[in-house]
Order: sequence, then C-alpha cells, then structure tokens
Amino acid sequence: MHLRAEALILSVRPHGEHGAVVRAFTAAHGMQPGYVRGGRSRALRPVLQPSNQVLGTWRARTEEQLAALTVELLHSCAPLFGEPLPAAALAWVTALTATTLPEALPFPRLHAALEGVLAAIEAAPAARGWAVALVRYELLLLAELGFGLDLTRCAVTDATDDLAFVSPKSGIAVSRAGAAGYEARLLALPPFLQTGGEAGWDDILAGLRLTGHFLARDLLTGKGAEPIAARERLVDRLLRAVA
Repeated sequence: MHLRAEALILSVRPHGEHGAVVRAFTAAHGMQPGYVRGGRSRALRPVLQPSNQVLGTWRARTEEQLAALTVELLHSCAPLFGEPLPAAALAWVTALTATTLPEALPFPRLHAALEGVLAAIEAAPAARGWAVALVRYELLLLAELGFGLDLTRCAVTDATDDLAFVSPKSGIAVSRAGAAGYEARLLALPPFLQTGGEAGWDDILAGLRLTGHFLARDLLTGKGAEPIAARERLVDRLLRAVA
C-alpha cells in the first residue's frame, strides 16, 4: 500500500512513547489512518493539529497493516484555536467526522463540504458567519451515512409547503396543519434548511437541536463521550455568544 494525497487532519491519538495514530480525510480515498513516528514531538505537534491540511504519504506492506504516515503541512488553522468559539467548532466538526466515518471509503461531497466549513470558520470567526454551514454539514453527514432526513414533505398530510417541524422518530418534516396539537413533541424546522440564505440565532440554535438529536441517536451511540462533550462545549459557547 502506497498512497500520497492531500488530507485534512481529523484526530491524533498518542501511540507508544513518542508516536501518534492519525486519522486524516482525503477526497478520493476517504478516511485513512496512519502511524506518525515522532508525532508527539515539538516539531510535529503543530502540524498534526485537527483541521490542518497536509500532504500525506502512507506506506504499508499489506492492506491490513497500519500504514506508516509522513506529513507535510500545507495549511494551518492554528491561529483559530486562540478564539473559544472557532476552536470549539473546529474540535467538534473534526471529532464528529473522525468518529463516524468508516475507513477507506470515499465521500467526496462530504470532503468538499468539510473544506467549506473550515474555510467559513477561518474567513469569519464570528459564529454567524459559519454556523449555518456547520448545520448543513451535519445534515449532509447524516445523509451520506444513510440516516438522511426528509425535509421535502409532511409525514402527516404529504403536503410540501408550510413545513415547520420534524418528527424526532421518523426524521420526516411535518407541516403546521399536520402538527396541530402535537407541536411540543416535534423538533422545529428552521426555514434556512429549506430556503437557504442566512439565519438568525434562534433558527441556528433550532438547526443545531435538530441535527444534534439525530446525530446522538443514529451516529454517536456507543462512540464514547468525547464527541458528545465536544458538541456540548460548542453549543454552550454559542449560547453565551447569544446571551
């Protein structure tokens, strides 16, 4: 196995005394794990920062063996980790992707969307500039992994207009008429997820509650506490920003 490709660093785990196991996301070859010798050294720690873009070279004698990985830094997001909100967003979106994606399967749309989210965070560290992109990324991740929501029709009336809620069980939209009397049991569907464009804080937080419900139920169960904690930190900091 010999692979050379640009990749986004998603996670870094200590391995042995000095090394690190890195999971990196490539456009054509999906998630690729690799062992970086000296990955915990002073020279490599800034390179192996989740969200950084690198040129990686993976080498292994067999497909089953964990490949040895060497990296060259192409672009660093390190300055963003000095700001609480961008840092929380980067930590969450990389942890989510690293935790949920299977290895070695290409997800080109997801890779392009993740690059877009990272670019949006870098271009506009204020959350209003990237939160909408983050919610859309979470929805795309659900869809790419087989848990997509149906936001095109009402689960009760089959209508395609005036959709304002989503069933937390089926993941299908519900119109205002179809939701009558049951609104408290449903998740709000913010308009920007249907019409596009910018969104206010209330809609952004509603979008995060919507995606958060299905991520926790369908993708993160049994995956450990770290991804959930990363998302809780992000939402907490967003709520502080709104207050």
